[in-house]
Amino acid sequence: MSSSSAAPQPSPIAEASPLSLCAREPHVPADRLVAEMVPPPRFDSVRFGTYIPDPGQPSQSEAVQVLESFAAGLGGAHASGSGKPRRGLLGFGRAKAPKAPTGPRGVYLDGGYGVGKTHLLASLWHATPAEPSLKAFGTFVELTNLVGALGFQQTVQTLSGHRLLCIDEFELDDPGDTVLVSTLLGKLVDAGVALAATSNTLPGKLGEGRFAAADFLREIQGLSAHFRALRIDGEDYRHRGLPEAPAPFSDDQVTRAAYATEGASLDDFPRLLDHLAKVHPSRYGALTDDLKAVCLTGVAPVPDQSTALRLVVLADRLYDREVPVLASGLPFDRLFSEEMLNGGYRKKYFRAISRLTALARDARGLVTG
Repeated sequence: MSSSSAAPQPSPIAEASPLSLCAREPHVPADRLVAEMVPPPRFDSVRFGTYIPDPGQPSQSEAVQVLESFAAGLGGAHASGSGKPRRGLLGFGRAKAPKAPTGPRGVYLDGGYGVGKTHLLASLWHATPAEPSLKAFGTFVELTNLVGALGFQQTVQTLSGHRLLCIDEFELDDPGDTVLVSTLLGKLVDAGVALAATSNTLPGKLGEGRFAAADFLREIQGLSAHFRALRIDGEDYRHRGLPEAPAPFSDDQVTRAAYATEGASLDDFPRLLDHLAKVHPSRYGALTDDLKAVCLTGVAPVPDQSTALRLVVLADRLYDREVPVLASGLPFDRLFSEEMLNGGYRKKYFRAISRLTALARDARGLVTG
């Protein structure tokens, strides 16, 4: 479990007006998408040794042991060899192709919010004995965005030489993504790439409550065969002994803090939601480049599901980068309607509430009176 860094300290007099997310429309080249497939800044320094298992949850200690062994096993040659045909004895004929790996080629960390799944996934990435260019780490959304940017065949070619692909927050939001990712991972497994993923749902249950077409359920079952599932039990560490969501500040307090904090942005929440519709989610990370804090006025319930899902992606990128969020209006645990929280995407919405609440706590030191 990583600890949040200290919130940026407000300066007595800001050198310039606050930044605005609504004024940003970043364009991200495809090569940056690939180069940035590493653990986010929040998880730069995490390791298996910094994960503190809950003594009351033996599954946490077990997961660490399994993942340490899994990482150690990735230190040899790429499972598919060099990828080139090998010559036989004295250069004549062709040697037998290396045998395809048998059994699951990946591990799947299943558990609730805040039990340290991403910490463990990033620790696996760090512990795997391979150059960073041979390891990839990204969220499920970032992976599908990479396919959109490079095309399917180029994505397969780009990732096939990797030793390990880590996928965080594995979600199947629509039938198209189900088929896309199932096919992609199948080809990567055939190429010898090891897989690791986190999710809040067991592999065999992915998509449950969202769509029930038999064809897509078959795709999900085939995908689950690539992973050994590890259940990680425990409480959300972000909420242990802490209040649910801090009370919002006033518009004036948020505005003054934005002007007093170097590198802070200031936006009206409804206007920001409108702006997110104009920026592809693959660019939300770039949208937050160099931000030290996000200040929002007029936080209100999210009006529809499409907008809510975009906000979830932004919340993930802010959390990854440990950007405090100071807000006025409603507390973050009232962002989503009861219908949303009881629907097929409820896991995403609860994750967003958990993360935004943590960032709101980090931001309280920005208000000085």
